Amino acid sequence: MGYELIFHTYIITIAKYGTLYIGHTDSMNLRMEQHIAGTFAGFSKQYGLKHLVWYEMFGSGDEAFKRERQLKEWKRAWKIELIEDLNPEWIDLHTVPMWPLPDENLYPDLYADCLTHRLDPDVRRDERR
Repeated sequence: MGYELIFHTYIITIAKYGTLYIGHTDSMNLRMEQHIAGTFAGFSKQYGLKHLVWYEMFGSGDEAFKRERQLKEWKRAWKIELIEDLNPEWIDLHTVPMWPLPDENLYPDLYADCLTHRLDPDVRRDERR
């Protein structure tokens, strides 16, 4: 029995309301490790973008690529709205222990731990890298 490959379109940033990068991949964990380590050359490396704040899943690479291209044409405000619809707390979705967030009433400690993965908009650029 085989498995179905999942493709992602994603947005990463350096801080809340910071510079945004949109990409697509067939291996989200590997791609995020590349962004974090700085081994994925280009725009994201140049600006130190390492925090996953939004993603969508697709059944084909073509769908993910088309969505990436669509989002790259959007106004910045629309991209921010898209992020905040999914992730209003601007939590790093790659490092958070659970996503979607657990019920705060049922799992208060886990919920609080998840919130520690929010991006800090006050971090200076030279402290982010």
